[in-house]
Amino acid sequence: MESIPWINHFKHTPSREWFETDAVLRVSLGNFLFFTILAVLMVGVKNQKDPRDGLHHGGWMMKIICWFLLVIFMFFLPNEIISFYETISKFGSGMFLLVQVVLLDFVHGWNDKWVGFDEQFWYVALFVVSLVCYLATFVFSGVLFHLFTPSGQDCGINVFFITMTLILAFVFAIVALHPAVNGSILPSSVISLYCTYLCYSALASEPRDYECNGLHKHSKAVSTGTLTLGLLTTTLSVVYSAVRAGSSATVLSPPSSPRAGKPLLPLDGNEEEKNEKGKPVTYSYSFFHLIFSLASMYFAMLLTGWSPSVGESGKLVDVGWPSVWVRIVTCWATAILFLWSLVAPIMFPEREF
Repeated sequence: MESIPWINHFKHTPSREWFETDAVLRVSLGNFLFFTILAVLMVGVKNQKDPRDGLHHGGWMMKIICWFLLVIFMFFLPNEIISFYETISKFGSGMFLLVQVVLLDFVHGWNDKWVGFDEQFWYVALFVVSLVCYLATFVFSGVLFHLFTPSGQDCGINVFFITMTLILAFVFAIVALHPAVNGSILPSSVISLYCTYLCYSALASEPRDYECNGLHKHSKAVSTGTLTLGLLTTTLSVVYSAVRAGSSATVLSPPSSPRAGKPLLPLDGNEEEKNEKGKPVTYSYSFFHLIFSLASMYFAMLLTGWSPSVGESGKLVDVGWPSVWVRIVTCWATAILFLWSLVAPIMFPEREF
């Protein structure tokens, strides 16, 4: 890249870290365009008779070749385009995080399933799991106070983050147990623990030279193996979230999907024959690829520290103040959406949630 004139046209050759960041963004842009093109091509696919259904589920060799060529082509683009992509990636990454938050409704399903057994054992299991989650939340919060609010330092912002997360945990429990709310302690305990994890994730992303970050003492001791393991974990997490969000049949299904409305009823002979000819798709193919487009942006931000400036933090995965605020805002958005899921049926009783 140093010898490519449209990339290295500066009076003084940038540092190696600059080229590393630029390379990540160019590969990410190739991924983003690949999945965005597929998302556009899949708009309007409602049943499996559509020829585009075959492209969605097949044509792997052709798609791999197209993806490879797109990534290579990104290294022929001028720096201005890459800089613009880096800017919009911050917004796309935030949208990807919010999509993950929306899919946290699984905790309600978990609670309903165990309550549905209507047996003493499962009620005890609900109580035990809830108790363990709340104990873990409080212990975890204590660890956060120990690591990120060292004595002798002015760490008001960290104290605010941790204290606010603890307050949210209490609010979850109070609202869930209110007689007017059709809630349960299990979802509130799980969401409390998840919000505490997001708070830790945000604090851990603070710059290593920040005096209130207790992890800075270990930054130079991080081995290549540890970074590799962390990168692998991040990869699996992003891919899992993207697949789960993109293939969700209950959140954003096309209108023709049987899962988008009420449960399927037995079909008569004519309807069954018609359904065999063109079975409706169970999720939005376009939305599936759009999620991977946003995930491409999110992963680029993780690897570049959410910031164009590359210093000591630029050598570590997911470190920087932008990352801190994105995760904190995600934590608060999680809290708002969870509380909304509890009070919405009361505010709008005529609607089905």
